[in-house]
Amino acid sequence: MPEYIYRAVTSKGQIVRNRVEDVNRNTLIKKLKNNDLLPISIVQVSYTAKKNKVNRRNMMDIDDIMKQADSANILQGRAIAKPSMKERVNLALARDEKVTTRDVIIFTQNFYLLKKANFNNIHALSTIIDSTENLTLRGILQDILAGVEAGEYMYTTMEYYSNIFPYIYINMIKVGELSGSLTKSLEQAVKYLEDSDDINSRLRKIIIPNVLQLVAILGILIFGVAYIIPLIQETFAAVGTSQTLPGPTLWFLSFVDGFSKIWYIPVMIIAGVVAIVITYINTPKGKYNFHYFKYKMPIFGKLIYAIDFSRFMRAMLLNLENGMRIQDSLEVSKSIVKNYVLLSIIETAINNILIGASWIEPFENSGLSSSMQTEMLKIGMETDLPEMMRKLVEYMDIDINNLMQKVMAVLPQVVYSIVGIFLIFLVVIIIVPCVQLYMGTWVFDAVDLPV
Repeated sequence: MPEYIYRAVTSKGQIVRNRVEDVNRNTLIKKLKNNDLLPISIVQVSYTAKKNKVNRRNMMDIDDIMKQADSANILQGRAIAKPSMKERVNLALARDEKVTTRDVIIFTQNFYLLKKANFNNIHALSTIIDSTENLTLRGILQDILAGVEAGEYMYTTMEYYSNIFPYIYINMIKVGELSGSLTKSLEQAVKYLEDSDDINSRLRKIIIPNVLQLVAILGILIFGVAYIIPLIQETFAAVGTSQTLPGPTLWFLSFVDGFSKIWYIPVMIIAGVVAIVITYINTPKGKYNFHYFKYKMPIFGKLIYAIDFSRFMRAMLLNLENGMRIQDSLEVSKSIVKNYVLLSIIETAINNILIGASWIEPFENSGLSSSMQTEMLKIGMETDLPEMMRKLVEYMDIDINNLMQKVMAVLPQVVYSIVGIFLIFLVVIIIVPCVQLYMGTWVFDAVDLPV
């Protein structure tokens, strides 16, 4: 049975903390409320296993899962499994086992395959839970299962774990459950997670090494200004040479000295500007403008919009294939969108349907969708919209891949340029004085000998 540590507020306003065992998180919340305790946080405690050289799987392969699936056991009712010795040790150590993106991908893949094999949600979740080694993920899945058994949708419990399941992922599951096409939604969710993980991995390979180089250069610069340059100055003063440090180095030292006296002023100004910007972004207008900037920003803007628009079209296609009207499909599919600009376009499209106008017009007038995208939708309205939207989604996949290649071609140049500027600055400020010291011409000047 899972073990939890909770913090709650009593009716007198006191905060209490305790460690208890319960069937799942929802049951524990109900018990706390029945005892006049208002939950603040509930964390399932578990053990983080020591990582081996070979990555440990958090779940078995689907073939192993299928072998262990026991329909009779599910139909008769799930018996409460007694925790194994390993689980007891893990819970006793009271450490959270992190749920990675890879864990969520494996769970979604397995759940999708079980649904294709005509497992119902309870049977599929129960089977996967039995084969899940990650205790944190197992506890989350048990909560989801408890909700499903109580007649709730899966996504309602997933919303409690927004730190584990991404916003768009949850809403993909929501669209699938509400439209009756959970299997297709799971397939889309797997693709979304794998694509997102691939994009993040490719970006990390470009950005992280260059960020480390930049940090190393800044570290050398700080060390040089704090230790090496003063040491060179002391050496020049000790021998009485008339030579001085290069002009750029002297200017930078003067700047650092002046900044050290008034450092709090620019820091306060920067902090004030950041606070104003954050406050503005948290307003409805500010958030809209910020989201619009994300779609129009250099390098990444077109890619971000293309990904959001493609996901929305996939969700809408899913609903249309299940017999939904266009208006209902727009209404349900907008739940996967988080960007205020695209949301406002979708709301305008819904309103246009109500007044008898074209729902495609807002996308066309936004200036964000390409003419190819809007023309394909117009042709679909005159012929077969679901079929044309399938072609549009295929076209968007190719377009996103092309945009990604462009980003990957431009991004390294931008990062390398920034690192190069800092490297040149390091050479001029630190390396040149060191070379000057190494060459030793200042010694001849100090003793008044010809160089």
